[in-house]
Amino acid sequence: MPSVKIWKIRKRDGRIVKFEVDKITNAIHKAFMAVNRKDGEEAEKLSSQVVTTLEDRFESETPHVEDVQDVVEETLIRNGYADVAKAYILYRKKRTEIREAKKFFGVADDLKLSVNAISVLERRYLQKDMDAKIIETPKQMFDRVAETVASADLLYDKTADIGRTKENFYQLMTNLEFLPNSPTLMNAGTRIGQLSACFVLPVEDSMQSIFMALKDMALIHQSGGGTGFSFSKLRPRGDIVGSTKGIASGPVSFMRVFDTATDVIKQGGRRRGANMGILRVEHPDIMEFITAKSKEGFLTNFNLSVAITDDFMEALEKDEDYDLINPRSGKSLKRLKASSIFNLMVTMAWNTGDPGAVFIDNINRYNPTPHLGEMESTNPCGEQPLLPYESCNLGSINLKKMVKDEIMWEELMDTVHTSVHFLDNVIDVNNYPLPQIEKMTKGNRKIGLGVMGFADMLLKLGIPYDSKEALTIAEKLMSFISKEAIEKSRELAEERGSFPNFDGSLWERKGYRMLRNASVTTIAPTGSISIIAGCSSGIEPLFAISFVRNVLEGTKLLEVNPTFEEIARKKGFYSEDLMMKIAKKGSIEDIEGIPEDVRRVFVTALDIEPEWHIRMQAAFQKYTDNAVSKTINLPHDATVEDVRNAYLLAYKLGCKGITVYRYGSKKDQVLYLGSVLRKEKGETLEYVSAESEYSGGCPASYCHT
Repeated sequence: MPSVKIWKIRKRDGRIVKFEVDKITNAIHKAFMAVNRKDGEEAEKLSSQVVTTLEDRFESETPHVEDVQDVVEETLIRNGYADVAKAYILYRKKRTEIREAKKFFGVADDLKLSVNAISVLERRYLQKDMDAKIIETPKQMFDRVAETVASADLLYDKTADIGRTKENFYQLMTNLEFLPNSPTLMNAGTRIGQLSACFVLPVEDSMQSIFMALKDMALIHQSGGGTGFSFSKLRPRGDIVGSTKGIASGPVSFMRVFDTATDVIKQGGRRRGANMGILRVEHPDIMEFITAKSKEGFLTNFNLSVAITDDFMEALEKDEDYDLINPRSGKSLKRLKASSIFNLMVTMAWNTGDPGAVFIDNINRYNPTPHLGEMESTNPCGEQPLLPYESCNLGSINLKKMVKDEIMWEELMDTVHTSVHFLDNVIDVNNYPLPQIEKMTKGNRKIGLGVMGFADMLLKLGIPYDSKEALTIAEKLMSFISKEAIEKSRELAEERGSFPNFDGSLWERKGYRMLRNASVTTIAPTGSISIIAGCSSGIEPLFAISFVRNVLEGTKLLEVNPTFEEIARKKGFYSEDLMMKIAKKGSIEDIEGIPEDVRRVFVTALDIEPEWHIRMQAAFQKYTDNAVSKTINLPHDATVEDVRNAYLLAYKLGCKGITVYRYGSKKDQVLYLGSVLRKEKGETLEYVSAESEYSGGCPASYCHT
């Protein structure tokens, strides 16, 4: 490449930036790939010609980016590459359309994110002035977060180079290699300053405790957090109320009060209120709880899970009765057949998606601080069991960025270490909604490092999600992340001290001398942050290969999985018509013209048998401190027996909970398959249609993920 005389280029927003020849070379190379041509050294030769032409035409002025693109087109055509030029023109047109779409949101996209990512950022994350006008870019958001979180280093070392720490955190986020949970992105460096996503609040058997929990829930929701409750200590419906000699109304009736309050208090005005409601299987009101959502629209702000014990599962296996126990008196009120309750539970899960199950004894087997009490509930999505008044901040590594031809273990290790540092710092800069929460959280310093983009990683490796090889990758991957996260937590403990409740903890019993965090790993559903990162959600498989995204009311965009598109172009079977054909089903399982090996790798959630979903959850759970958020997606024609088998397998494989969702079991969904009539809107959908913030997992508008 000859020396370049042009040093600067004018961007579309008027900025003058450095002229980079490599960008021209890469754009030409991609155009060759788009028409299935091998360019060899041709892209570099052609980009040299482009530079020469630019130097002749713009000897005394700075070229605009559009001028450069015009010259690229001319050069390709002049050299006989009309088909490549057409591909380049189409790409240029597509980018223009995307830029125009982004203008609707009033966001200066300085990270070249997707239209949908910009839409999500505009609605929920970027700071606004008093007139609701966006006042920061995506990069500025990450800068705000990085600066706030890095400042915690000064608490432990007054001479700490927080500029370097900030840069490390900033690069991690702007490269989309790691993103923290939503409240951290929303609130870091703001007046609210509440950065945690997950909270559990106690509910004791008194009116004072119930309404104190209600007030505390409101404060947490207002700041952007979600709440989990166990209502198992409340006396059952019809029981005596000592103070008034009246009759108790039971846990479900009080849950209605929490649900109504959540409707009123939207989380910070930017997030819908989210709750987990748990009732132990031996509570006398368990049947009312299990059937609570049989009427659609009831307890819509709650996910429901039954806390199932080992004793119950043993009674189920032996086809025996078990005791229903009044929590007020501790006495058995009556005995029921375990199978009758279990059958009711799986039937309701088949019918409505609720309740899920948490295997409460298995959760407490891995309780890192048993000397502080038992864990009774989880956060709204089920992946974070917590003690009463405890909170946890989560973050996820984008595995799509950790793979090329193979997994980049060195890069992954560095990312894990920086992410653990980040999440530990969040604990110190967090503005807690209640003093009890601050005390408990800082006493245990739990963090939850997880992953997203796992399905994308498998696609890049050419491994089907429903395969033994994928399970092996999952275990190896999570084992590595867990080991490195613990190692970084140990290093931080040497510098800053162990979590205050370390003595008597599970870690001490295992022989650890010190550890900074009582837990380090969690697999969250990720949702919105995976849309920002441009990757698949959590550890979920793809929900569709090609589909239509509802970005704005009346604005629909076709989205194609980029890895599939790349392979389709390389193998020569890509076409716009094919992408639209796929978008009618989402799956390529029965579409002709696609090679069998490609169809085998690009399986979607509903192509996969339930057993593989559960085995994947169990593979990650094996090396995860907390729990794993995973939806067991079932086709519409799945049976109650399929749900029953899923629950039994999840327990057998050591999962801490399970959520199933049979497609179409809720009227209101955020994902619709093709040729589905939405009666409330009177429209027939010809394509797989997803709402703006759906990224995978449970396709209902409100469920465990």
